Amino acid sequence: MEITVRELQEGDIEALSRIEAASFSMPWSEAAFRDLLRHSYCRYFVALSEERVIGCCGYTNLCNEANIDNVVVDPDFRRQGAATAMLNALFKTARAEGVTAFTLEVRVSNHAAIHLYENFGLKIEGIRPDFYEKPKENAYIMWLRDAR
Repeated sequence: MEITVRELQEGDIEALSRIEAASFSMPWSEAAFRDLLRHSYCRYFVALSEERVIGCCGYTNLCNEANIDNVVVDPDFRRQGAATAMLNALFKTARAEGVTAFTLEVRVSNHAAIHLYENFGLKIEGIRPDFYEKPKENAYIMWLRDAR
């Protein structure tokens, strides 16, 4: 499967909303994605397969530290390289913009995501108790520092 990655566009939001709803118990709304497009400090990317949006990831750049806010892939396209391709674009773009550290939260039970993030050099540095709801669960706080 060939995957391409580009920046999020307004026309992608409806498809992303469906992917979010299929993936998370508390999905982001279309309005939340539209709001991201208005902020110069937010960068979001989509993965495409044959012109179909199959995933999204992005970050908020705060003082050259990027909070990776969201990584989601359509359940039908998981484990086929979409998340890796999007994160490669995210890290490359962020570093070019001067980002030197990355952080994110991930459910402690999401072993596949934790492994993916570790492959990019992120390390678990703490826990946020009861960070997630539906179901309630702790989150690991992962960091990649001095990422140049």
